Amino acid sequence: MNESELFKALADPTRRAVFERLADGEMNATDLRQGFDLSQPAMSQHLAVLRTAGLIAEQKYGRNVLYRINPDGVARIHQWLSRYNAFWPSRVDDLKQLLKEMDQ
Repeated sequence: MNESELFKALADPTRRAVFERLADGEMNATDLRQGFDLSQPAMSQHLAVLRTAGLIAEQKYGRNVLYRINPDGVARIHQWLSRYNAFWPSRVDDLKQLLKEMDQ
């Protein structure tokens, strides 16, 4: 899965909210659906996209399936963002200076 697909998966607000909800721990699809106006098939599709992107993993316990965040997917996001780590501080400092000059 390339970075483009990873961020496409998170571009959808519902998938992003599901991903963030899983930060609290494992949940089944029914619990994840609470608070969303989604059918079970729609939630399953969102979970499939997140799973295909490598952002979540599933564990089957008999008939029950629990979903959790996949640390490898989070690591890929972190790796991508870390490339820009050196870029932003100087840009923010430049912006602060520009705003100070504009205030004077």
